Parts: sequence; structure tokens; C-alpha cells
Amino acid sequence: MTQAIAVQKLGPRHRGDIARHLIRLPAEDRRLRFGQPTRDVGIERYVGDIDFARDRVFAIYAEDLALAGVAHLALDSHEPHAELGLSVDTAFRGRGCGAALLSRGVLHAANQGYGALYLHCLSENSVMVRLAARAGLKTVVAAGEANARITLNHAHGGALREAMEEQFALVDYLLKQQVLLIGRRTAAPQSPGKLLVDEMAAR
Repeated sequence: MTQAIAVQKLGPRHRGDIARHLIRLPAEDRRLRFGQPTRDVGIERYVGDIDFARDRVFAIYAEDLALAGVAHLALDSHEPHAELGLSVDTAFRGRGCGAALLSRGVLHAANQGYGALYLHCLSENSVMVRLAARAGLKTVVAAGEANARITLNHAHGGALREAMEEQFALVDYLLKQQVLLIGRRTAAPQSPGKLLVDEMAAR
């Protein structure tokens, strides 16, 4: 049985984490994610412009609480469809992270009443094209770009399902945070004074 992947909803306080994730991407991956070569300053500007009051950003946390993958779901009340862009750290590819992020975006967009979700990428981005196909999106390639679309209905949503996924993600984060804190305490060197006290107590 495949282990479920927890997908966390992020907010404005996570801008730094999102930027660090995107900046870690190799130059070619940045080009595929944004459709053009993108420097650090461009990424920082993009992250700074995310409207968290309107859009949603979802992420997968690694064991060290760095972001292993990020999805930006652009929502516009004046449009009948939502748009999703996502990226996965090179060390975490092939583990289902992209599929989990896409599924989470589909779930939220459906619950918000959108009739379709689009995933735009360069046609040469074979990984994203395959991901879209496996998720049931229909892809049209034109002028070097691939536009994948899925029509949303009530079967793609579910308020209870989304609430359960948010709860699962919260528990997953707290557990990883606890393990990380315990590891840091265990690895922390003891002070000379404490070592002397421990030695005397052992006599």
C-alpha cells in the first residue's frame, strides 16, 4: 500500500520557505517551472507578489522541515477556472509528491466551485506532461506550450475530505517538528560544567 503524502496549506509567513525551495531548483528546472530562465531576484519578486488572501499555496515538508514540493493554486473569482503551478525538489522526485500536490489543488479548486483546473507548462516538460496525463488531465500542445485541463465536478471535491487532509498535514508537521527537536537536543554538545556534574554524579 502506498503511504499517504501530507500536503500542508501555507500562508504569508511561509514566503521565505517558498523562496528558498524555488531558489534551490537548478536553472533548467526554474526555466521549466516559470516558462523562462529565472534568477533569484525574479523568484523573490514572484513569491513576494503571491496574494494569499485570494490564492492558495500547498507544500510538502521534508523530514528537516524544508519544503520538498510547492504548488501555487491561482484563484480568480472572475474566472471559471483555477490555474496550478508546481515544483518538486530534485531529491524528492519519483515519490509521488507532484501527484499529491496536484490532487490537493484539484480538491480545493473543486470545493471553491471552479469548473476546471489548468496546468500550464512548456511542451518539453515531459515530467509535468506525464503527471497531468496520469491525473486525468487532457493536454493540448501548441506553440511550444502544453495546456492540461481537467473538468471539475462534485466528485473531485468534498469539504470533509479537505478538512481531514488538513488535519493529517498538521499532525504530520508536528511529528516531524518533534523528531527534529529531539534530534537536535541529542546531537547538542554538553557544556563542560554539565559534563563535570554528570561525572561526579556517576561516582
